Amino acid sequence: MEFFSTISEWFLSLSEQYGVNPFIFGAIYVGAIPFFTISVAWVVRNYRTEKSITLPVLSATACFVSAYVYLMIAGENVPWWVYAVVIGMLVYGGWSTYQKVRKQIKNEVIQ
Repeated sequence: MEFFSTISEWFLSLSEQYGVNPFIFGAIYVGAIPFFTISVAWVVRNYRTEKSITLPVLSATACFVSAYVYLMIAGENVPWWVYAVVIGMLVYGGWSTYQKVRKQIKNEVIQ
């Protein structure tokens, strides 16, 4: 019972530390888990069938960062690493999309 109390106190303290509603953050975080799992399965399936993994990776990334995006928008005193992770995921998504478009254009020119 003490463990639950400690976790509960920590969870509720997030509201004071970062200025966000911990229940909304928790709902987004937990709610994204099934969609993240589905996206990862989609990545694996597309990789095995040699299809593009760009869209599934972007979907998994969106699920992964969704709670942190809420934290960035609604929160205060957000740690630098949250911004770094979200920006890194966005840069990867942009780079991946650019590479895919470039490859498709190259294939169109060859044919």
